[in-house]
Amino acid sequence: MKKQKDKAILDEIAKIIREFAGYGYRRVTKELKNKGFRINHKRVLRIMRKNNLTVKRKRRFKITTDSNHKFRIYPNLIKGLVLGRINQVWVADITYVRLPKGFVYLAVVLDAYSRRVIGWCLREDLTEELALRALKTAIASRTIVQGLIHHSDRGVQYASIAYTNLLRENNILISMSRKGNCYDNAKAESFFKTIKAEEI
Repeated sequence: MKKQKDKAILDEIAKIIREFAGYGYRRVTKELKNKGFRINHKRVLRIMRKNNLTVKRKRRFKITTDSNHKFRIYPNLIKGLVLGRINQVWVADITYVRLPKGFVYLAVVLDAYSRRVIGWCLREDLTEELALRALKTAIASRTIVQGLIHHSDRGVQYASIAYTNLLRENNILISMSRKGNCYDNAKAESFFKTIKAEEI
């Protein structure tokens, strides 16, 4: 009985993928639910993997972090820190979004505890202003509490005078990843991976 149900689901998944090339398992799950199937994304992913229907994405990179600059590098304040509330740690990062012609850049600020986006900016240029606008949105959307830590990589946008001054003016502690260690900013990296795989 279960095999018959999986076969019916597989047939419908194949139809969806033919119609919407590039859909990941989450979007496929949504389409199945729209068609009346009672199913969760874990089962859809299992069926898609078993039948080699998952999206194969080429790993193409564009550098967004320039840590070769003259600005001050701050110590990592979140190593070993246990998260217990919102507004304890904000994490910031920048990625690129590939378009049919060229790229745009997305800067985000996430609350590390809730993993909610609290500030973002999308621009065609990889500049200090990109990161600043995302930070200003975050500051405007949240109440700053004592001891709040802002964590980022060592990129020039985050180490710039304008950016670090804005953090200090709002009594936000500055923390940066260790050199060449992407795992220090894993929450932002995970967020970008999700939106690129499932939403863009």
